[in-house]
Amino acid sequence: MLDIQFIRENPTLVQKNSNNKNKKIDIAEFLKLDQKNRELIQKLEELRNKRNLLTSKIKSKPTVEEIDQGAKLKNQISILETEINPISKLYKDILKSIPNIVTEDVPVGKSEEDNKITKYVGDKTSFDYKPKTHWEIAENLGLMDRQRASKISGSRFTFLLGGLVEIQFALINFVFKTLSDETFIEELIKKNHLNLVAKPFTPILPPMMMKTEAYEATGRLKAEEMTYKLADDDLWLIASAEHSLCSMYADEIIQESKLPIRYIGYSTAFRREAGSYGKDTTGLIRMHHFDKLEMEIFSTPETSLDEHFLAIAIQEKLTELLGLPYRVLLKCTADIGDPNARGVDIETWMPGQEEYRETHSADYMTDFQTRSLKTRIKKSDGQIVLAHTNDATAIAISRTLAAIIENYQTKDGHIIIPNVLRPFMNNKEQI
Repeated sequence: MLDIQFIRENPTLVQKNSNNKNKKIDIAEFLKLDQKNRELIQKLEELRNKRNLLTSKIKSKPTVEEIDQGAKLKNQISILETEINPISKLYKDILKSIPNIVTEDVPVGKSEEDNKITKYVGDKTSFDYKPKTHWEIAENLGLMDRQRASKISGSRFTFLLGGLVEIQFALINFVFKTLSDETFIEELIKKNHLNLVAKPFTPILPPMMMKTEAYEATGRLKAEEMTYKLADDDLWLIASAEHSLCSMYADEIIQESKLPIRYIGYSTAFRREAGSYGKDTTGLIRMHHFDKLEMEIFSTPETSLDEHFLAIAIQEKLTELLGLPYRVLLKCTADIGDPNARGVDIETWMPGQEEYRETHSADYMTDFQTRSLKTRIKKSDGQIVLAHTNDATAIAISRTLAAIIENYQTKDGHIIIPNVLRPFMNNKEQI
């Protein structure tokens, strides 16, 4: 969430930013609520202090006057607590809903149609025949079975079999090996002129369930739209690995010397997809669960923007190494997400669908998450500051599988294995 003092000092900026993110929040009214909440808290503290002072003065048996005074203070405190509780809850709920301030280069827009394409990389894959979709190819090869999955789980589920499973685990091993390579990180830092240290990513397997309080603190819990809740427990299934990773250091102070902390996390992502009825029901693009490799970075405020650019550079390099044509989008204010200060998508060309489809996102979060999570840094001079976080997709496996199938298909309906994946598949050339 945003710093309340920042909101008090910059109401016009915060209101404009909220409007640009399509958030219906009246900052002026919120600040009136903030003032009332502060006044009530101050009054409550004064009453509690009076009661504590009265108690400390009583050395033996209290007098009738002291008993009456204590009872009066207790009643006043109870009445005020009853008054303040709903006001404080409303205040906290609104504060949590105020979105992060975007960076200056984020385009203002009303929908994803206003996202800005910043570049294209690679020529669209060409064929001397009409290319098939990934689901047509995979089903013809017996590598994908939606019908049997639907029978036991419903729509937006599938069985993956044989060669597609091999490619999935090849992708995982490829990414782990690449991001654990300090030389790979160093080369990208130099190429992109970033002021960062060449520290590799640590592979990590995060929890796939989160408690409500922890999930809410991340700013990522979208109960109705996205997230599945376990019926009998205070637990939610995560919609992406970074949701549990970003809260890993909640209520902790990290020594600056340990930064940056860079993780590459592998997990299943569970999505309700409640707002996408009728969209992408036939393929691997919009499933109710899929596996994903996600980067999560903890850094100082001074280096966090460069860490964001490093994550994007990694996404681009991985996509290039897989030989997939893509384009890069700078997301507009309406599409960026409440916790984001900046957001970038990579869309990969899908020749069977004849369009670019999102395969990666990179989210620059600043201290929006760490303020709620209380994740702090002890700097070398002893100062305590909030950490900054970044998260970014390394590989969204089902969508990358779709891109590989469609771009590497052959006329006779087989799939050529990208060169970088062959060492992880016993040098198999096609399936």
